[in-house]
Amino acid sequence: MSEPEVSFNVSILLEPDSAIDNLRLSKKELRQSKKDAITNWGFPGHLTKEEGDVYVAFRDECSKRDPNFNSTVHSFTDEEEEAYCLTRWLRARKFSLSDTLLMIEQATECRATPRTLDYYPNPHDALGVDPAVYLTQYPQLYSGFSKDGCPVFYSKTGKIQIDGLECITTVNNILDYHWHVMQHDYQRRLLGFKKDNPKFKKFACVSVLDLAGLTVAALSSRTLDIIKKQSYIDSLCFPETMHKTIIVNAPKFFSMTWSIIKGWLDARTVSKIELFTSIKAAKSCLMEIIEEDQIPSDYGGTGESTEVTLEKEGMGEGGRCRILTEIMHVRSYQNVTWNIAENEELDLSVYTRAIYGAKFCVSEFPSKKSIVEETAVVHTGGDDGGDPNDKTLMPTCVCLTSESGRIKGPMKVKVKGQSMGGRFGSECYLVVGSVFSV
Repeated sequence: MSEPEVSFNVSILLEPDSAIDNLRLSKKELRQSKKDAITNWGFPGHLTKEEGDVYVAFRDECSKRDPNFNSTVHSFTDEEEEAYCLTRWLRARKFSLSDTLLMIEQATECRATPRTLDYYPNPHDALGVDPAVYLTQYPQLYSGFSKDGCPVFYSKTGKIQIDGLECITTVNNILDYHWHVMQHDYQRRLLGFKKDNPKFKKFACVSVLDLAGLTVAALSSRTLDIIKKQSYIDSLCFPETMHKTIIVNAPKFFSMTWSIIKGWLDARTVSKIELFTSIKAAKSCLMEIIEEDQIPSDYGGTGESTEVTLEKEGMGEGGRCRILTEIMHVRSYQNVTWNIAENEELDLSVYTRAIYGAKFCVSEFPSKKSIVEETAVVHTGGDDGGDPNDKTLMPTCVCLTSESGRIKGPMKVKVKGQSMGGRFGSECYLVVGSVFSV
């Protein structure tokens, strides 16, 4: 990074001298003024003299540090304006220079391995499985931009299937994929918007967390472990990139918990989070920060439905038009039936960590005519089923149709799994059907 210019004038980052006299404001105006003060705190144009001095010291310190330190600071490249980039880090540590420098050093260490691997540019390699299959178990996507130009991220947290995830990948692979999303997908969206809108400055994201379907049981330690580790990376390595978080379809138990949690948070963080029990209740909030045509139709706008967008993720080479999945907890036996239309073909695979295994067969329903011979599916990665945190112990995948070839429609297909371990315990399998148009 080049030496800071001698002519740099920090006054352009400070609060204007002509501050509004709060004594002249109405109660409504005063409330808005306080809200604006919380929202704008620490941003360029809103720094105090003391914060401006810390900014100059931080800018000078960056000029003396090595390239890895500065690549951590400028994680979204130099296209992010310097003042907005540096104040992001300072806000994260309340303008304490020593704390900010320590944070960046820790973040640089956290990024060390991903950086050497270019932050996993290939999402399939990062996950160890087709990302489209992964998204069926952890639905999440970017869709549109806010009025401020921030990418909008939708996470269907209530639909996370931890059993399915553990059948297809590891926690460490999920974190590698998260690095890919942040440094390739998210960054590409930011830089693309910046290219088309040169005045865009706020490199941040609007997150919509959909808790529809969330239960207390679903918030297991395994699920929370993934969420916590992803959040740790974001808070340490990409600070102050949350412009707004809107929680929708919050169940009653979560709403009650949130009323307690927000009492532990500072006012700035609380001001960025809105919680609603339904999409209908959240619509006015969404419309306030996102144009209607940028909001998916299933969230009250006129944009493409998130379900359609996710379905498109399932389309791949060879004419794949959709993906079917079923989690089977096989104790004795379990089955699933799928309809395959005319001019469609079906490939079937089973993912698992099952150490006893199950025999899978495929037949036509209801005639019971055999289509695929009985195939044993058992995990080969270790006697304990493999550690979902250890990426060297990937789950086992068996393609049921590798020898018989794709199943041609029209047909109703029945997939049955029968345990080879007796009835003393169930084991988990994810059956994946890739449907191709022909």
